[in-house]
Amino acid sequence: MAVDAAAESRLWGDCLLAESERDRSPVFSPLGEARYALGLETIYEGYLVHYGRPRLFAPPDDDTALLLGDYLYAHGVARISALHEVAAVADLSELISLCSQLRAEDADGDGQLWAATATLLGRGVLDDARTALRLRADPVQLDRAARGAAGDEAVDSALVAHFVRRPA
Repeated sequence: MAVDAAAESRLWGDCLLAESERDRSPVFSPLGEARYALGLETIYEGYLVHYGRPRLFAPPDDDTALLLGDYLYAHGVARISALHEVAAVADLSELISLCSQLRAEDADGDGQLWAATATLLGRGVLDDARTALRLRADPVQLDRAARGAAGDEAVDSALVAHFVRRPA
């Protein structure tokens, strides 16, 4: 992800943290299918650039952070769309949109949303759970879905890693 970004633009390369400061630990991709891992982590890094503490980048200002985060979102979605998985791309669209809503409302539930999406990406089973989060600020269905598919230990590990970096 970092190498691709730096190759794409000198601006993105200038935003990279020093090699020794980068955290290459995946957060949510271990919950899902390996073929989605890089795309999912790229989108997650974009989310962290926009709203949290990124693992690989340190944009110098808000304008650059906005552009870099959008680039990472687009690049991650492009990686997954290259797999010709329309349902997965639709899930990612819902993820990005609902995360933006949560941040605008300063609401919780983003960790459970990320975990459920990573775990069940492209399966078309999260509509009701996302609606509960969107309309009632209730992440319980998303949490249950993620844990049912990936197990408590894996989800707990991802959520702990997320809460270290998530928006305050």
